[in-house]
Amino acid sequence: MAVFAGMANAVTYDATGATSEQKAQLRVEAEFTKKWRNGVRLSLSEELRFDMYDRMQGTTAKGLVADATNGPAFGKSYTSVSLAYAHPHFPYLKADGGYTLRILGRKNNVDYNEYLRHRVFFGVTGSYKTELTKIYLRERFICDMRTDSVNLLEKNKYDWVLRSRLGATFTVPGKPVKPYVWVELENTLNAPMYQRKNGRQFISHVRTQAGVKWRLTKMSSLDFYYRFQYGYDRDINITHNKGYIQLTEEKQYLHAVGIAYNLDW
Repeated sequence: MAVFAGMANAVTYDATGATSEQKAQLRVEAEFTKKWRNGVRLSLSEELRFDMYDRMQGTTAKGLVADATNGPAFGKSYTSVSLAYAHPHFPYLKADGGYTLRILGRKNNVDYNEYLRHRVFFGVTGSYKTELTKIYLRERFICDMRTDSVNLLEKNKYDWVLRSRLGATFTVPGKPVKPYVWVELENTLNAPMYQRKNGRQFISHVRTQAGVKWRLTKMSSLDFYYRFQYGYDRDINITHNKGYIQLTEEKQYLHAVGIAYNLDW
């Protein structure tokens, strides 16, 4: 993270604001994976996210009061295809990459540029395994791409982030369940100059998840989990020919429960 930290000078903002969002989600996912003996894995997954509760509070830099509560609604859809490889003689090191099509809810459903987003990702995972425990560290680079029109001084068309995840999986002898836990940091890599925090790139998300994988058959399993996510963003609005810069600091506290079906063959 330190390597990618920006060193630009800090920016003085003419107006500032702060908002806080409390959100609860239900997530449903299915993943299908084809494995080959040479260490190659091809996966296809679909994830649906439903916002069960969403409340925004605070005041924006424009002087607007943000105080709204939304009920249950469709949140997002993630359709992903990925390819992973681990050499049979080095199973503790895995490389993967893939593509995700994201559909955003609560957006203008007339212009597809408003609700469709494209994502590519690639990374490396290193792991250490004992008889009952597996510990791993995953470093993943992600590029989120948008096709709508944006002010490049405020937002990027291509957002690069680095996600660093440390996790552990535990085997229960004689039982078809595997508890697990992980924590993940997400760091911006190319935030625009006016969006940077104290002139530097910043940690935009902290996620932690705990769950249990239940083996149904030799090839299928269910995953039940709870996730907490803290998000931090800096919304920029530049007016009057770059002469007036507005900053709204946005914080999000997300609670999500989910169930995932996995089929490996």
